[in-house]
Amino acid sequence: MSDQQDNGWIGDSDLGERFPAWTRGNAADVFPDPFSPLAKSLVLLKGMSPALRDAYIDLGALDYDEYENPDAPDLFKMFGGYVYNPLTLTRILGARMPGASPEMIDQAFFDERDEVPPYEEQPWHVSPSNEAKLGESMAWAMSATTSPELDADRDMARLQRAQRPDLASMTDAALLARARSMVPLLSQSFENAMRYSSMSGLGPGALGAVCEGLGDPTLAIRLLAGIEVDSAAPSHAMWELGRVAAASEVVSAAFAAGPDAVLDELRASDSPDAADFLERFDTFLFEHGSRAQNEYDLFATSWEVKPRIALAAIDLMRRSDESQAPSNRHDASVVERDRIVADIREKVAGDPETAGTFEAALGSAQLFLAGRERAKTTLVTIINEMRVALREYARRLVERGVIDRIEKIFMADDNELDRLRHAPETIVPTLDARYEQFLTLFERKPVFVVNGRVPDLSEMTPRDHTSEAGVVGTVLTGSAGSSGSATGRARVILDAADPEGLEPGDILVAPQTDPSWVPLFVPAAGVVVNVGAMGSHAMIVSRELGVPCVVSVADATDIIPDGAMITIDADAGTVTIDELP
Repeated sequence: MSDQQDNGWIGDSDLGERFPAWTRGNAADVFPDPFSPLAKSLVLLKGMSPALRDAYIDLGALDYDEYENPDAPDLFKMFGGYVYNPLTLTRILGARMPGASPEMIDQAFFDERDEVPPYEEQPWHVSPSNEAKLGESMAWAMSATTSPELDADRDMARLQRAQRPDLASMTDAALLARARSMVPLLSQSFENAMRYSSMSGLGPGALGAVCEGLGDPTLAIRLLAGIEVDSAAPSHAMWELGRVAAASEVVSAAFAAGPDAVLDELRASDSPDAADFLERFDTFLFEHGSRAQNEYDLFATSWEVKPRIALAAIDLMRRSDESQAPSNRHDASVVERDRIVADIREKVAGDPETAGTFEAALGSAQLFLAGRERAKTTLVTIINEMRVALREYARRLVERGVIDRIEKIFMADDNELDRLRHAPETIVPTLDARYEQFLTLFERKPVFVVNGRVPDLSEMTPRDHTSEAGVVGTVLTGSAGSSGSATGRARVILDAADPEGLEPGDILVAPQTDPSWVPLFVPAAGVVVNVGAMGSHAMIVSRELGVPCVVSVADATDIIPDGAMITIDADAGTVTIDELP
């Protein structure tokens, strides 16, 4: 791991020859911000990269010796401090998969952008043996009815949370050991996550083909509505907390003091309502407190560590009308989905082959898309167990005067943690310098695609550089994320922790939407996102919640003026500016 140079950044990866193309597509949702050195070391290099290698081998996509440095793979590259997905590697999955193509993989997983290079076939990409094994994996994905591996991983992660020891009473060595002990669990869970994720496009793709054959390809998105996903569970729980808060004058008054003060206000109260809400909120944090912005990074502050994001969302729901309950839109979308399913079954009843394909595709889509979100919830639960142990150790280092900020522990890599413990004077100056450099990474936008060479700092656009704002009549095109349409006031929110100005019935315009953003979907009339693809988080969750959503609208947060009246057509994937603020 290299430190920042004149033309490089903290933790930047080397670029091999076998897999030249890397993309921010479908990475900006999961890794929206710069990634810390410690998370790169523990989460990416030791946890996720070997797991992706093993998942692709298990599915039949690649063989062990086809990877560059297979004994220590680096399959999630970092450039400019930002994490990139392996575009070339993933396209090989499509090239070798029977009936698929690299272009179909792009459509299923990555944003469609002009700067994405076309796939270039190499002789070694052609492999009949891998094609045959992938065919077996496809047969599994189109016939599976349960996901026992994902269920077992979820139970394991929940057990780790339930049996978390008293961190404050643990020795320094025990804290580091606990954080490191999560890595094998993370790797195991991520391998299963990648197996399900890699096959999650089969069902939706087959549904799209059936619907196109029936003359209405827009039906495919509507068939995916209402799939219950674990990552939407916090939103439902927050809604209930919002209802509790709305019913109490004491709790509502505490929320009126703002999300940073509400807990102190309630703790200072002797009201039974305050005590009841605090108990409910503690239960919420126990069950869902692992969620965070940029939640795969150990550096991130989860809701457990910094509950402000959750409280801000609960306050927004507190001020929402009962008609905006997430269960209402979810139930309505399920009714519509079931109506379409019944209609299609009637239309294909006389064609056994198409009918069989439809049933298999519907079942696969529901199981595997829900599986992707279950796996993500499991992973962030494990990562949070690492995070809280490391933060407790860092808190002690701050207390002892070794470092001056808890966050600086995440500037070390795993090997340097031992040096920090035993010879801090030799590493602390380096951590101080890295921290200052790390903060500068947030000031620049990463290039969307890296292809063949590592980009220079000058190629990264400053974050204060914006695209030209749209005018009345401007139509932006993205991808249909979920069904439906909505007209409302656009609220451009760049930070889920600070949704100031977003009101019930507004249309949320966001740069990306990892699970920490999902509670803001609930009171919104619709959602527009700069990035996203068929399997992106925003698409899956918006369909579960029944919220119209358009994704992959490039630079939407720049072009759509805050406060403008806009109309989104989530079936067509368009956003129209109707009136300027």
